[in-house]
Amino acid sequence: MPMSPTNPPLLTREELDAQLGGAARAWLDEALAEAEHAASHPDTEQSRSPYAAPPWELRYAAAGRHCGLEHTDSVRALLLIEARAALPALTRLYEQGTAAERRAVLLALHRLDLGPTALPLVEDALRTNDTRLVAAAVGPYAAAHLDAHNWRHAVLKCLFTGVGAEAVDGLARRARGDAELARMLGDFAAERIAAGRSVPADLTRVLELTTPGAAAPTEES
Repeated sequence: MPMSPTNPPLLTREELDAQLGGAARAWLDEALAEAEHAASHPDTEQSRSPYAAPPWELRYAAAGRHCGLEHTDSVRALLLIEARAALPALTRLYEQGTAAERRAVLLALHRLDLGPTALPLVEDALRTNDTRLVAAAVGPYAAAHLDAHNWRHAVLKCLFTGVGAEAVDGLARRARGDAELARMLGDFAAERIAAGRSVPADLTRVLELTTPGAAAPTEES
């Protein structure tokens, strides 16, 4: 199974401005202004009908159409940050969104002040077999907040679905000296071999990382 691409870095506003055309920059200016207004006037947003989406959320859905698909993740992340999106809005955007909209929510989680409250979104993504969502789910937010048990299963999920190990943020740090992860990897490999199936190429690499002292403390691969 071919490996899925790793998560691309999210562009800053300055980087986006340098790459977007005039009409797209103007659209982004308006979108971010609406998001900032929502963050600055939470009482207004709370009084809104539950059936009426805030303007910035409508912009979130339309980002690809106005700024290009290659910039969609970055634009949506900026909107979430500017709106200071809280868990209810994130959950709404995730549950009602397309796969691409869900992916952008997952990619932006570590840039929002959420603590571990958004873990249900990560756990939901890890239950899917959509490699775009699985890769996004194992980013910096998961590295910071998933407990050891669920993090190990997230690593195995990547191997099972063909998501490259490089997508797992903090892999070297969290895997180092993890005997339980090593056991799970060994069992997974044995099951594949017994079933006449190939062992994912990344499994050996991850298994090597579980050796105590195998990775430098600052390595985040």
